[in-house]
Amino acid sequence: MPSPTSRRTVLTAALAAAAGTAAVPAAAAAAPSRHPHHAPTAAASLVDNRAWTTYTDWRCGSGAGTRAVAGRRAGLVIGHPLGRTDYTDPHTGTTAAWDYATWTSPVHRSAVPATEVIASWNADTPAGTWIQIELRGSYSDGTDTPWYVMGRWAAGDGDIRRTSVDDQTDGKSSIWTDTFSVDDAASGLRLLSYRLRLTLYRTPGTDSTPTVWRLGAMASDVPDRFTVPASTPGLARELPVPRYSQNVHVGQYPEYDNGGEAWCSPTSSQMIIEYWGRRPSAEDLSWVKPGLEDPQVCHAARFTYDNQYEGCGNWPFNAAYAATYEDMSAAVTRLGSLKDLEALIGAGIPVITSQSFLKTELTGAGYGTSGHLMTVIGFTGDGDVIANDPASPSDEAVRHVYLRQEWENIWLRTKRYDANGKVRSGTGGVCYVYWPSDPTPGQRRVLKSFGLL
Repeated sequence: MPSPTSRRTVLTAALAAAAGTAAVPAAAAAAPSRHPHHAPTAAASLVDNRAWTTYTDWRCGSGAGTRAVAGRRAGLVIGHPLGRTDYTDPHTGTTAAWDYATWTSPVHRSAVPATEVIASWNADTPAGTWIQIELRGSYSDGTDTPWYVMGRWAAGDGDIRRTSVDDQTDGKSSIWTDTFSVDDAASGLRLLSYRLRLTLYRTPGTDSTPTVWRLGAMASDVPDRFTVPASTPGLARELPVPRYSQNVHVGQYPEYDNGGEAWCSPTSSQMIIEYWGRRPSAEDLSWVKPGLEDPQVCHAARFTYDNQYEGCGNWPFNAAYAATYEDMSAAVTRLGSLKDLEALIGAGIPVITSQSFLKTELTGAGYGTSGHLMTVIGFTGDGDVIANDPASPSDEAVRHVYLRQEWENIWLRTKRYDANGKVRSGTGGVCYVYWPSDPTPGQRRVLKSFGLL
């Protein structure tokens, strides 16, 4: 776990339903984005999104054994192995040989000299394949970071165990589960640019290959803040998002972060996946014990689980899970206000948000948490937030209306006080955005305005 002085937000991995209980914090800070229907503000300068997704993008990178594939959805695959290497899975102790190939992005100079970077990716990894994502950046003092592992990932868990990598630091920055973070933001040190490196692995002697459709990162720098000014309401709309409760799964599959009480992130992910008309097949769910309610939520928990973090709240792992469904895209980003969320809701795009709060800070929640994911599905005529809150006793009870000013503050702040009066980190506008890979023109405009397309 990070030291108490690390500048970070909460990586939401758990939520206990009882009032006053809390999740386990783990990751980084926050920064906002821009609203597509108003002029950019100072907040718009605090986040930079960059993704490689097109045939041209893949060809502009530096490949060693990889090949760009054109088509309706361009991707990167293994063309011919660069070599063979052994990998010992730290979670099973199994050592196996893998053929591999690599691709390194061009250097991206961030529009934001950043204190934090979060990578995310969309890929298909058939049985016998997996991928590793790394980041290397250049600091404002003229030095470079090492190559940091941002994740070792497979859609399934039959070949390797999906994992983040702990204990990565160079004395200037560190990796906290899924987040690159400058150790001392007050020093003025910033990350000015970065490259991402993909390594694609497959079982030797086979023609199988991962296919990566999207690789990107969000760089950000936001000042610490305990309060955030309330935005002016501008939209009244509610999207028909399915409702799932994490609490109906309490005690189920405790090997995945103690069961349902900690499944706010995968439960939220599953809601939006199904909003877009995707869901696991009966064959996919055949491993789930018969008779369990909403078995697809159990499925989501298993296939977002980070074996190192020992939780289902790894942000990029949730986005990557959503993108395993047909023609889905997903990214982790940060937004600047509820006006930004209104723009996405107005385009028909619900958003999963991360927040932390005391029981007394969110009227009607009935609990407090150091990190929790909800699905924002709309706004009332008064501008209050309509959220599918998975920390509910039943699916029917999932829909909540939360006061706009309270909700906006607990979502966007980067500092807060816990029940003992100690300063803790806030979640700072972090969210997951999932959308079809062929969005409507209106959805495309909104996504592009946030740098997601």
